[in-house]
Amino acid sequence: MSEQHIYIVDDDEAMRDSLVWLLESQGLAVTAYAAAEDFLAACGDGMAGCILLDVRMPGMSGLELYEKLSARRCTLPVIFITGHGDVPMAVSALKKGAVDFIEKPFNDKDLLRVIGECLDRERATREQRRREGDAARRLAGLTEREREVMELIVAGRLNKQIADVLNISIKTVEVHRARIMDKMGVRSVAELVQAVLPHRP
Repeated sequence: MSEQHIYIVDDDEAMRDSLVWLLESQGLAVTAYAAAEDFLAACGDGMAGCILLDVRMPGMSGLELYEKLSARRCTLPVIFITGHGDVPMAVSALKKGAVDFIEKPFNDKDLLRVIGECLDRERATREQRRREGDAARRLAGLTEREREVMELIVAGRLNKQIADVLNISIKTVEVHRARIMDKMGVRSVAELVQAVLPHRP
């Protein structure tokens, strides 16, 4: 599993240094960037954690970077760091999907709480994506007949009804059912439904 990092993107060296010190003192892994362009060049699919992003920077602004990351479908939660006059811009970013903004000068405890919430959310999102990817791979391993039986199980049909619909014996349905549960890595119909639903057309 990828280690979560806090990615700081801020052109203010003193602010970067104080944030790095604060976060590292809490045992968090931190990587700091002085420019939005530098982070964009380094940003990749394997990154886990969250981004602390200054709204106002020379060159590419924090908002421009955020829009570029959104276009790339980057799923790292973003917390904007704003000066007093930048609050309307930060509110606009929240409407576009940013997680939160925090005003300078901020309280360390408030910042750490927001970061903690972001890391929990990102971890849950990544785990959900992993489960969905795993389910998609398992689904691809089912035979055509197993898929037919599975669709009827998910629709709530009993073994006898499935046997009638597909014109096969109940015993054959039971065999398919056991194989489907095994291949999908689930123990109950409820788990099967949860695994299959995100992949329904």
